[in-house]
Order: sequence, then structure tokens, then C-alpha cells
Amino acid sequence: MDITTTKKATIRNALRKLWLQSKERNLALKNANYTCQSCGVKQSKAIGQEQKVQVHHKEGVGNWDKIIEMIQEELLCDPELLEVLCPDCHRGKTYGT
Repeated sequence: MDITTTKKATIRNALRKLWLQSKERNLALKNANYTCQSCGVKQSKAIGQEQKVQVHHKEGVGNWDKIIEMIQEELLCDPELLEVLCPDCHRGKTYGT
């Protein structure tokens, strides 16, 4: 069966949005007092003095292609591997209840 898969760019954008709204990222910003931990510049929204700060993964994110591939294989799998269930049956099959 030939299926159209979710594009890698769509998955990457969804993951980026998740990251930008994550509690972990926001806590890192708060803990650093919205200040660059390398040079000390502080985030500002003042007109004419706008300054952004970003959150960097010290150990990197790993392999984006591998992460996206795993999402495609495990979560966004072939429809032949999916079934439609009511919430009770879904819970039962997922948790064995």
C-alpha cells in the first residue's frame, strides 16, 4: 500500500514548537534570569534596545534525522498497523486493563 507520509519538515517544525513552549526551556531562561550565561547580555524588549537570548543544548540534540525517523516509524506508522478504538478499549489494549 502506497501511503503519503508526514513530511520531515512538518515533524521538525512540530518538535521546534514543542521545545519553544516547553517548561524545561522556560525554566532554563528563568534560572538564568534571561541573561546570556556566556557574555552577560540581558534579554530586552525595550524599543530600540531589543535583545533576544536563546536556550542552547550543551550536549547537542543528537541526530535530528534519527529522531524524525523514529517518530515516523513508531508514531506515524503505516495505517495498516493502526486500529480505531473507543477510549475504554484503547485503554485496555494499552494498559492491559
